[in-house]
Amino acid sequence: MKKLLFILFTASVTLSACTQEQALRKDQALLIMNKELNYPKVLDYDIFCSDPAHAKRLLDTGLETDGMVTVQKTQKLKDIGKPLIQFTEKAAAYLLPTADDDKTFNIQKVKIADEEMEDIRIISDDKSESTVLVEYTSICKNITPFSVLMKRNLNEPVKHKVQFVQSDKGWVIQKVIR
Repeated sequence: MKKLLFILFTASVTLSACTQEQALRKDQALLIMNKELNYPKVLDYDIFCSDPAHAKRLLDTGLETDGMVTVQKTQKLKDIGKPLIQFTEKAAAYLLPTADDDKTFNIQKVKIADEEMEDIRIISDDKSESTVLVEYTSICKNITPFSVLMKRNLNEPVKHKVQFVQSDKGWVIQKVIR
């Protein structure tokens, strides 16, 4: 009887040790977030070259003065639908590939900056060992002159939160908390 109890006790300890969940490490979280959230990523902006509102915005931000674009300020009736905005050689380094559908509507993607993760901090969730909250900071590098089109200050880091859950395949991102 003592042998049976000892065997049962040993088996239960062994099984509990095998099923014990492994804690999420920073390097694991970084690898998963880079893959799932596509970091580092290029921030881009769509410029509607035939839209008078976009032309005015480019004039207001000083991109024409900087020599990045030329804006046609007046348009004749025969030129309606043709692009008001044209990009100069100086802007060529910041132009991104544009889908064919977008090209038919005179839309041009421009690079704003490269966004990268800078700092990762794992916050354990007390409710469950299989759920972990990760807080990270992203920063922008290689900021282009077209960054004036963005409403946020790209020189300031931005904090993000992501919730991880442990599944039978390991740690996965459950949801991104904005």
